[in-house]
Amino acid sequence: MTPGRPPRVLVDATSVPADRGGVGRYVDGLLGALVNTDADIAVVCQRTDSERYARELPAARVVAAPAAAAHRPARLAWEQTGLPLLAQQIGADVLHSPFYTCPLRISCPVTVTVHDATFFTEPEHYDKSRRTFFRSAIKTSLRRAARVIVPSKATRDELIRLLEADPTRIDVAYHGVDPGAFHVPAEEEKARVRARLGLGATGYIAFLGAKEPRKNVPSLIRGWVTAVRNRPNPPALVVAGGSGHDDEIDQAVSEVPAHLRLLRPGYLRYTDLPGFLGGAMVAAYPSFGEGFGLPILEAMACGTPVLTTPRLSLPEVGGEAVAYTGPDPEEIGRDLAALLDDEPRRKTLAAAGLARAQEFTWATSAEVHLAAWTRAAREAAVLGDAARGALR
Repeated sequence: MTPGRPPRVLVDATSVPADRGGVGRYVDGLLGALVNTDADIAVVCQRTDSERYARELPAARVVAAPAAAAHRPARLAWEQTGLPLLAQQIGADVLHSPFYTCPLRISCPVTVTVHDATFFTEPEHYDKSRRTFFRSAIKTSLRRAARVIVPSKATRDELIRLLEADPTRIDVAYHGVDPGAFHVPAEEEKARVRARLGLGATGYIAFLGAKEPRKNVPSLIRGWVTAVRNRPNPPALVVAGGSGHDDEIDQAVSEVPAHLRLLRPGYLRYTDLPGFLGGAMVAAYPSFGEGFGLPILEAMACGTPVLTTPRLSLPEVGGEAVAYTGPDPEEIGRDLAALLDDEPRRKTLAAAGLARAQEFTWATSAEVHLAAWTRAAREAAVLGDAARGALR
């Protein structure tokens, strides 16, 4: 690393999924904010993303990974072999791995984002193979990485408590929210989404996220039934997002009374998300625990009152601008009903959430990342100088 210039950082974006879920929003938001800095950035990505990143990051060098890297096993193998070679070829001072894993042997320091510690705190909500893989990846990254970046203090504290991670090597970089993509929607945006979902004039509760056991969707469904079943005009429940692997959801769906409407539209178009979230009476996210909780921040940015749980990082994001409930169906039903019956409180929460969401910016996140990369590069340079001095 040349003194006086920022480190050249290679960001490995090959783990970004085509559907632009949580990791995609993180990488895209971070890279978009880095455009407005003096960062020296190179990006390696899936071939399907190369044109997009080249257009959106004109100052960055964009490299397409081999086509085989579109498949997870091949991508992980290439991460250990091709990625270190690419870092060397472009003269990277730092490699940033944004999704848990990193190369075991590489000539430059590596920083890794560990998104959450729930593989240790909530192990019962993952299947054995996934739990084993990510636990191993997190432990390896804590040992190998020059610095570890986490999206919340709760995640940092859990890594320290459970794995004895070195607190001096962990940086907290909160996620941001793109105000252009997530905003208070116009009435026509809401109407367009309602028409696509076939909701008509029916009010609805919104859930957006993967259907993983940790997200607690079955309890949400049962709590919603309790809250609305005896209302004259019961709001629907719309469970949007990826399919996931929670087998209990189908059981909960089968218990829904015939007069209630439950919609599962799958992935929604990215441009429809403000209309979907902003058009809801409540955005409900009763998760057992999150490393950050991007869906509640995005709902807050759309001016929607949020009901979530006070677990792990979620209070760091929601603060006093959201309503809290427990993870059990009875608690969710009670607290959701209370919100539905209290329109003034919903309006107060919506305004407070919108104001709080403005505090979370990708520009601030980018500053923390840049500081971590610069520190990693400088520490590596000092060690290199010391090693060369010892050989003289």
